[in-house]
Amino acid sequence: MKRKIIIEIISSLLILLFLYASVSKWLAFKVFIGEINNQPFPNWMTPYLVWSIPIIEVIIAIGLIFERTRMPALYASVVLMSAFTIYTIVILMHAFKYIPCSCGGVIRKLTWPQHLFFNLFFVGISLLGIVLKKREPVHAADV
Repeated sequence: MKRKIIIEIISSLLILLFLYASVSKWLAFKVFIGEINNQPFPNWMTPYLVWSIPIIEVIIAIGLIFERTRMPALYASVVLMSAFTIYTIVILMHAFKYIPCSCGGVIRKLTWPQHLFFNLFFVGISLLGIVLKKREPVHAADV
């Protein structure tokens, strides 16, 4: 029972993160487009990135809501947050001259080292959710 509660808390935190991030990007969509254009990616990628990132975040959040899709959504959370984490590490290694934060809302106020710890926290709880979910007993009704 305790495991189930922890999984629910982890899922809820991730849902809040991804929904907050995606809605913040959509509410300031022109700013988000400008920030993506200032990233070290070719500008032809901008339309794909500005639409796919928030949509992927929403899809992961929806997947985390339902028991049946929670495990794939936890894996997707690890992948997405790991990608953001790797990108943050590259920024901290000064691989680029100037990188604006294209995060939404209050997350954009974080420094790059704070971003790293923020991202690592969410990678960590996603991995913990996977481990706990794998250890859940299989019920006859679930088969």
